[in-house]
Amino acid sequence: MICDVCKKNKATVHLTQIINGVKKEYNLCENCAKEINTMSFLPDMSFGNENSFQNVLGGLIDYISGNSYQIGKKDIICKNCGMSYQEFKDNGLLGCSQCYTEFKEYLNPVVKRLQGSIEHIGKIPKKTSSKVIQKKKLLKLKEDLNKAVAMEEYERAAEIRDKIKELKEISDGGEL
Repeated sequence: MICDVCKKNKATVHLTQIINGVKKEYNLCENCAKEINTMSFLPDMSFGNENSFQNVLGGLIDYISGNSYQIGKKDIICKNCGMSYQEFKDNGLLGCSQCYTEFKEYLNPVVKRLQGSIEHIGKIPKKTSSKVIQKKKLLKLKEDLNKAVAMEEYERAAEIRDKIKELKEISDGGEL
């Protein structure tokens, strides 16, 4: 099989592209495949800006959140960097760490659907692992305490309160 781009060399790479349900197959030689890897060209193949990761992310956010964000609404703007939610959707990049908080209502459903959880689950840096684990335990116990009080399980609430007190005493100076 001959390369679809240069029409000279033997095709060793086989590429399938599906955009909006339209499937196109390409047979490429090693040299042309390297050029494609830099996302430069392919005949009638658009690897340019319209299919960049950022644009895909913006479309994914609309799809998962069910288009709950309407352009007609007042645009949400990050108080820290001044980036609007519409700008984020357009370029797929957040301006600062505060943007995660400002756009939380629209980002959390997407993150939860893609990753299964909003909380980080995984390795923790060794220097901070014990403090992070203690903070997580403390937050979990406080949630359990609130639930126990709401359900009027006062004995259980007292046990949880004692565990919280113990955990605070064990931690550095009672502060978490």
